[in-house]
Amino acid sequence: MAKKLEIRVRRVYEDPEPEDGARVLVDRIWPRGLSKSQADLAEWCKAVAPSTDLRKWYGHDPNRFEEFGRRYRAELEEPERAQALDHLRTLGRQGPMTLLTATKQVDISEAVVLADLLRR
Repeated sequence: MAKKLEIRVRRVYEDPEPEDGARVLVDRIWPRGLSKSQADLAEWCKAVAPSTDLRKWYGHDPNRFEEFGRRYRAELEEPERAQALDHLRTLGRQGPMTLLTATKQVDISEAVVLADLLRR
């Protein structure tokens, strides 16, 4: 049986913690007011982020989260996004990984959908 990936989801604005492992920003847009050194990223994986159209439709409306997750998972099947998702899976197999997002509501973010997919 494959080892279950150790993946956390946090806000990019929170201070890095030792248990974060590889810190990966999964937003399409760079977080406001944050320098690259403050972010302390292993990488910025823009290719895995939801499309601009989907992000704008969703608007972090909790009532739309379930449908957002369905649409986002469908987008992740597109070749470029699927390749980025595989890359994250590979990175996650190397050790702990933290998916970072700038959103205030992390529990209804694309990072949560990604973490769920990667843990499977």
